Amino acid sequence: MFHLECKGHAGKRDDGRPFLRALSCGGRNQEPQEKGILQESGPQASVAILLGDSGSTLGLMYGQLRMTQCEAQATLERPRPHRTITEWLTFDNMHHQWLLLAACFWVIFMFMVASKFITLTFKDPDAYSAKQEFLFLTAMPDMGKSPGGNRFPEELKPTGKMLLDSRLAQPLVYMERLELIRNVCREEALRNLSHTAVSKFVLDRIFVCDKHKILFCQTPKVGNTQWKKVLIVLNGAFPSIEEIPENVVHDHEKNGLPRLSSFSDAEIQKRLKTYFKFFIVRDPFERLISAFKDKFVHNPRFEPWYRHEIAPGIIRKYRRNRTETRGIQFEDFVRYLGDPNHRWLDLQFGDHIIHWVTYVELCAPCEITYSVIGHHETLEDDAPYILKEAGIDHLVSYPTIPPGITMYNKTKVELYFLGVSKRDIRRLYARFEGDFKLFGYQKPDFLLN
Repeated sequence: MFHLECKGHAGKRDDGRPFLRALSCGGRNQEPQEKGILQESGPQASVAILLGDSGSTLGLMYGQLRMTQCEAQATLERPRPHRTITEWLTFDNMHHQWLLLAACFWVIFMFMVASKFITLTFKDPDAYSAKQEFLFLTAMPDMGKSPGGNRFPEELKPTGKMLLDSRLAQPLVYMERLELIRNVCREEALRNLSHTAVSKFVLDRIFVCDKHKILFCQTPKVGNTQWKKVLIVLNGAFPSIEEIPENVVHDHEKNGLPRLSSFSDAEIQKRLKTYFKFFIVRDPFERLISAFKDKFVHNPRFEPWYRHEIAPGIIRKYRRNRTETRGIQFEDFVRYLGDPNHRWLDLQFGDHIIHWVTYVELCAPCEITYSVIGHHETLEDDAPYILKEAGIDHLVSYPTIPPGITMYNKTKVELYFLGVSKRDIRRLYARFEGDFKLFGYQKPDFLLN
């Protein structure tokens, strides 16, 4: 402790509080020599006084000043004399920096704890899925009916992306598809559009994998090439999908895929009753566009008969402007398909018509009870499910699906039908109405009206 006596001229404020006009201080071992500055803050005011000591260094002292009329006396606590002002300021600054750093570490630590808590809370996907499944199942009885008598929520139409991750909801979707087929097959008004005989033409479309008891009905322009590759590997003709040459996939003498038509009637019936059976569909009009582009525009497999034999036959019968010299146009193709008397041309074209005839004509869904119907629009979900249901998911995988390639493209459909008359579009829909109804695809009113 250092006792210091300070004297100065005292005065009074308007409110009666005293203050010092000037202050000189002195104490033991030191003569009065410095002037101080009084920081006025009331009857008892804080004062900071710089004092010189025998070492000619400046010390900083803090204290409380008691005021009298003519003199002030302060008892001050003097800090360590060897500290300079710069050192005290540096020390104070470092002290604040350490406090700030500690506060930052505390905030980071609390954030990490909170993040860990959130992660642990949502880490169990099965628990979350179970809740979703429960909500979905309890909501089912209130869903509106589709035209086919089956129940579908608007967001789960077969053409849309099935946003269902739960194990219970997925099989329910495929059961709904099969139930829809059964309901439409019972409608007498659609009988001519939904039923067909299980003829050799149908049996030729069904490929057999006896080793794993699988039947696959081919529906061209719906990603069937990849399913053929899967069956080729399962039959043992090639060890992996990547090793199958493209020219072998569709060569039925080399790909090792027997057709159901190659068996006796008794063997056919046995396989139809006991084997796992499936096929894939897509929006009927979008499939026709894909067939037209693949066979008459791009023709990547170099099949000249489509351009040089089939196209001229369609143009001769259905081209309205006889002076038009362009190759086959999509409107010519639509008129041919929508003509109720198209069958006489079909006979001339032979099996090439498989790329555009209806799913009913290809696979007879009302006569053959299929295990699963896959949709091209939801193939990313459907392909793994089919492999699992067939019991082959541990043996082979469906080839990687490029992002967005299976999505329904309404803009493309509108563009292709832009030059087609409403009359021709309505006639086309009349032929493919069975496919739209059986597989839950919405009627394309944006084209018909």
